[in-house]
Amino acid sequence: MSQPAAPRRTPSRRRRWVRPVLAAAFVLVPLVEIWAILQVGQLVGPWWTIALLVLDSMIGAWLIKREGGRAWQALRQALQGGKMPARELADAALILIGGTLMLSPGFVLDIAGILLILPFTRPMARRLLTRVVERRLVAVPEFGAGSGFGTGFGTGFGPGFDAGFGAGNADRPGPGPEGPIVRGDVVD
Repeated sequence: MSQPAAPRRTPSRRRRWVRPVLAAAFVLVPLVEIWAILQVGQLVGPWWTIALLVLDSMIGAWLIKREGGRAWQALRQALQGGKMPARELADAALILIGGTLMLSPGFVLDIAGILLILPFTRPMARRLLTRVVERRLVAVPEFGAGSGFGTGFGTGFGPGFDAGFGAGNADRPGPGPEGPIVRGDVVD
């Protein structure tokens, strides 16, 4: 007796939790921010609370400008050097996210934004971002005869991405009944 195939997870089934989490975040985050502002206001008074919020925004704008400029310079240097700018792109994304968090009034999201922007706390966030992106983008390799490399080898990009060694179609030719197709230029 054969085992029933496991049901395929479609993108809509896979992300059912996203909408409730976003809805809760849109309700809970402002409540937490208001609570934090009220707590600071009770501690230092309303005028000092407003002054701290303005100072927080000014420090955040300065940090975004400074670290964003550094990230942009590092990205340009990596591209000019012919290096894949994975780390630089991750840093730029984290600075952008941190800057966006700092645009909202309040202390809680500003602290989270500052942690994403500061150069000594950013590596932890970069590792987390890298894990999330790898989990979302890297497909499980196809093993076996369909990979074009024999048993035990695959390209790591999933079906349809086998560097011209798999079955072809009109958009991307591959080996057919006549044999493999090798692209190139004929030089006399």
